[in-house]
Amino acid sequence: MHIFWVPNHADHITQGEIKDGILRAPFEHPGRIDGALGAMKAAGLPRPLEAPEVGIEPILAVHDVGYIGFLNEAWPRWRAEGRTGDIVPLVWPGRGMRHDTRPLTIDGKIGHYCFDAGTPICRDSWDISYASAQCAVAAADRAAAGEHAFAMTRPPGHHAMRAGYGGYCFVNNAAVAAERMIAEGCERVAVLDVDYHHGNGTQSIFYERADVLVVNIHADPIEEYPYYLGHSDEQGDGKGFGANVNLPLAKGSGWGTYRHALDTAISTIRSFEADALVVSFGADTYEDDPLGTFTLGTNHIGMIADAIAGLRLPSAIILEGGYATDALGDNIAAFLTPFA
Repeated sequence: MHIFWVPNHADHITQGEIKDGILRAPFEHPGRIDGALGAMKAAGLPRPLEAPEVGIEPILAVHDVGYIGFLNEAWPRWRAEGRTGDIVPLVWPGRGMRHDTRPLTIDGKIGHYCFDAGTPICRDSWDISYASAQCAVAAADRAAAGEHAFAMTRPPGHHAMRAGYGGYCFVNNAAVAAERMIAEGCERVAVLDVDYHHGNGTQSIFYERADVLVVNIHADPIEEYPYYLGHSDEQGDGKGFGANVNLPLAKGSGWGTYRHALDTAISTIRSFEADALVVSFGADTYEDDPLGTFTLGTNHIGMIADAIAGLRLPSAIILEGGYATDALGDNIAAFLTPFA
């Protein structure tokens, strides 16, 4: 197994976020990765490598060029106006407002592309997001060659849409990986998202595609973030009808309930007859995660991986969430061991 990471990932560090009406330290912080390295080494996993740079094209294959231009220019424009804190949105186009305008000011552009208030942009957010996408490409290339690989990316990516960001995510690494596999000759690719939260960005990017199956097991959005995508009646559109499967679970779900959904996901992927697999792995299904409510232990996370590895598909595993920092390394190791 190959493991790719961004050595200077800690340059992406925001000042804080608002949760439950309180400004507090960010849940998505460099300690997630730094704290995991020791546990991964102890488990005998390979040393992480820096991914080779292949450029912007794999990102533009799944994201709008204007949106990527905004991410690249946002911080310089913000600073040019004398702002010193993180970039946060001021206003969004709500119901009854126009969605087809393109504001000229930085505040207007932020509201145009951002869909939540919990994803600040700091000085190096774009550079680190770009570098993480290179990790996703490297993992996809290994999978397209018939191997397993892990992209230890941060910030995560599965909430990022074709032209929008939120949920800590700016570039959709799983989508980048899946599209790269198609470009490298895979005819059919499956994406399995096992993060606690629904991968709304991945779903929306491939919603009209028949060559990419997207399956999500996640907390029911009727009561959990991201609320507005991830419901069971969303099955794809046009040629993609039937290639999107959502398996929402109630808050507080345990292993018995989760295992049933996992069996359905595995069966669906088998029937799709994919050439390769992308796994959006979020460890926020862990019982002590501050942003999740499922009651899965580290042993259950390993059992999820056992079932997925049983598909015997070359897999690009992409790190998404997981905010119980002290346990993240053990949870990553438990997930990767069946593949390694």
